[in-house]
Amino acid sequence: MKGSLRGRSAILPRLPEHLSRLLFASAEPRHLEASEVLFAAGDTGDGCYRLERGLLKVVISSPQGDERILAILSPGSIAGELALIDGRPRSASVVAVRACGLSFVSHALFEECTEQHPEIYRYLVNVLAARLREADAALAAISFMTVKARLARTLLELGELLGEKDVTGHVVIRHKINRDDLAAMAGVARENVSRVISDWKRRKVIIRSSGYYCLSDTTVLKQSVDPGP
Repeated sequence: MKGSLRGRSAILPRLPEHLSRLLFASAEPRHLEASEVLFAAGDTGDGCYRLERGLLKVVISSPQGDERILAILSPGSIAGELALIDGRPRSASVVAVRACGLSFVSHALFEECTEQHPEIYRYLVNVLAARLREADAALAAISFMTVKARLARTLLELGELLGEKDVTGHVVIRHKINRDDLAAMAGVARENVSRVISDWKRRKVIIRSSGYYCLSDTTVLKQSVDPGP
């Protein structure tokens, strides 16, 4: 699927299991409540976090206060991994969508581990290459995909990440997402989201029930993303 919402490739899940165990053996546990900020853009990049439970969102904001959601991170994902490479300030903000449990690895601990196991750096090359491909795909989506295609892609990706099939086989996104969130994730104006969502609801492509989106016709959504020849 083009331009994944998950956005960021994680360094540590690509590591062999024995190296990952060594690195996280001394990790510090952290906890966040829903809506609590893990770190903000511009903060000191002092290490990274592995999400053990809960849900995080990665966001950037314009000087005017507009927000763009770059990724939704589920358990097993890494947040703040760029700090392990360059130690520079955070490039984006990370906020808890749900209550979260995390493990923190400091930059110093990472450096100590890589001194003992320099083969870790081999994996960084793969990460940087993957991130460049993701950036290219995201730019292409913004530049060339229609509003409907970008919104359909967002809903399908949320369905993959957060969805559960109900008894009818429809995909229910088990998180309450409002239209501002969808606009920020898809990178479109809120009024365009309202127009497209209203049309899909009228055609029963999606259903809104108890605050959740239900994808009742994923075929139409997939065709909106890639209409074919």
